[in-house]
Amino acid sequence: MQTAPKKVINGWAMYDWANSAYNLVITSTIFPAYYDAITTLTDKAGNIISHKVRFAGIKIESASLYNYALALAYFIIAIISPILSSIADYKGNKKAFMQFFCYLGSLACCALFWFTKNTLSLGIIACILAAIGYCGSLVFYNAYLPEIAAENDRDDVSAKGFAYGYVGSVILQIICFVFVLKPEWFGITDAGFAPRLSFLLVGLWWMGFAQITFARLPKSNGNNKTKQTQIIYHGFRELKKVWHQAKQMPVLKTFLLAFFFYSMGVQTVMLAATLFGSQVLQMATSNLIACILIIQIVAIGGAHVMAKLSDKFGNFKILLFVVIIWIAVCVAAYFITTELQFYVVAGVVGLVMGGIQSLSRSTYSKIMPETKDTASFFSFYDVTEKIAIVIGMFSFGFIQQITGNMRNSIIALMVFFIIGMLLLISIITKKANPNEIEEVQMVI
Repeated sequence: MQTAPKKVINGWAMYDWANSAYNLVITSTIFPAYYDAITTLTDKAGNIISHKVRFAGIKIESASLYNYALALAYFIIAIISPILSSIADYKGNKKAFMQFFCYLGSLACCALFWFTKNTLSLGIIACILAAIGYCGSLVFYNAYLPEIAAENDRDDVSAKGFAYGYVGSVILQIICFVFVLKPEWFGITDAGFAPRLSFLLVGLWWMGFAQITFARLPKSNGNNKTKQTQIIYHGFRELKKVWHQAKQMPVLKTFLLAFFFYSMGVQTVMLAATLFGSQVLQMATSNLIACILIIQIVAIGGAHVMAKLSDKFGNFKILLFVVIIWIAVCVAAYFITTELQFYVVAGVVGLVMGGIQSLSRSTYSKIMPETKDTASFFSFYDVTEKIAIVIGMFSFGFIQQITGNMRNSIIALMVFFIIGMLLLISIITKKANPNEIEEVQMVI
């Protein structure tokens, strides 16, 4: 196949531009900082008394509640995405499902405008729905990659998507940053209004720029082999079929296992970093947001650097290199005690954050067998990632809940990365079967 015209590729990448604002503002910077501020109990002198909140009649650590909420969102999407992918493959309407989840997520972000200390339930529910919308749309967004990009171009196209995402999210983050740090410039006197305005802007940004993507992406071809009455069952049957195919391809199977384990660490670090900075290191909100913003800027170059290195040294060797860096990040994070140390570790995270996500997606698209049911294969990929996030976030929150120390949760992440590293090493030394030789030679 030939790579789609530049207009289509750029339109596809623009969805990263649109929805990455959610990933930065809501999951990484302003929302976690705002959430921590309104769920922290202090005395008159401003000293922290407790981070515990009451939710559904249960008293719980606020960070653990946040981690559990995100874990629930990813668990829900892991359950429903096989069904959705099956319907999309049957009817050829990936774009329609992308639109549905895009609007679900963006409207949930808008709803966070009404999240205050008195509306904790609204905030948690909207947070869950926003995460479902974000992850659900990515199932179909990722499934477009092998349809619009030739195999040799997928690393660069995938990296372009992440780069667009980082640029777009940084632009909106700076706008929101100004509102949060300098509310007096706009006549804002309520300290909580500026963050909540940021959440509203994220929803509008996401929904608005996504229209470029929806206007340019082609309509997918349906697979009429599936009977309409078997669509729901077919989704899970397709996952089973994908796994059976993967078991016949040792490299693909081992990569999926490696991806499963290191994704537990990567996604959890990205989702929990802000709360770690605010609760463990007690960093000021402005310093924390500025630090996360720098991470995104560094990540723009990181995704492209890793793509270029993979062209020279092979995908798996660079993935292994990146995972080793992540292990070092976990070791460093366990011991850091100052803001300067946090900045250094955050800079390294930025360098490898985009690289590991972009390379993982393009590597999978290269070594998966040729098929018209790309949504089913990428559904398997996304379900693998979502279950990994569920385990990672739940482990992180649970260990903090029972030990009372978020640093102890980092040890679990380190173990996940080490397992992923060992599996990647086995891929590099493993002999591919005849069906995989050509594909594996391209990525090792």
